[in-house]
Amino acid sequence: MNDIHADRTPTRNRGFEEVITSPQRLREIIKPPSRFVANKVIDHVDDYCRRFIAAAPFAVIGSTSAAGAMDLSPKGDAPGFVHVLDDQTLAVPDRLGNNRVDTLCNLLEDERIGLIFLVPGKRETLRMSGRAAIVRDTALNERLAHNGKPPNLAIVVTVERAFFHCSKCMMRSGLWDSERWPDSSGLPSLAETMVRHGKLQDRVEEVQEIVRRDAENRLY
Repeated sequence: MNDIHADRTPTRNRGFEEVITSPQRLREIIKPPSRFVANKVIDHVDDYCRRFIAAAPFAVIGSTSAAGAMDLSPKGDAPGFVHVLDDQTLAVPDRLGNNRVDTLCNLLEDERIGLIFLVPGKRETLRMSGRAAIVRDTALNERLAHNGKPPNLAIVVTVERAFFHCSKCMMRSGLWDSERWPDSSGLPSLAETMVRHGKLQDRVEEVQEIVRRDAENRLY
């Protein structure tokens, strides 16, 4: 199999002036956090977290395979699509996708999970981590249904850490400021990337039509 990552030189061997390798050296460069943020992590879902999750139409899930391969998967739906079951537990519906199930396969090997919730226009974000299980439960699936269409599965998360993240990344990126958005007209379409990266013989136009139909007919 051809390796698309031909240069796998370890980072510390690339000739950088310095590669930080210890917490002590890191703290020589970056001072300790202030008392305002040092102890902000909680171990449950409180009212502030509940309200943020209820308003969030978008989240990113982080997972890791047993071999250490990391994955980040975006999840989006109507605000509040992630349900808070109790002060320790979240349920994330597994909506229709491309059937790769990268996140689910990772969770079968390593139950650790991370999430970050975003609310459009809100500069702060909510970060959580804990342990997850893949659940198939009729009552839960009905609770997570959209327009009468329940998911086949849900990711149930036992929350161990939760904290709100400051606004600086949103301010620097201008993520919610349309006047600062870059021109995306020159970026490749999903169909183009699928044909090139998958070494497909199909025409881009044909794949684009498949992508279009999938987006229209397989949201739920």
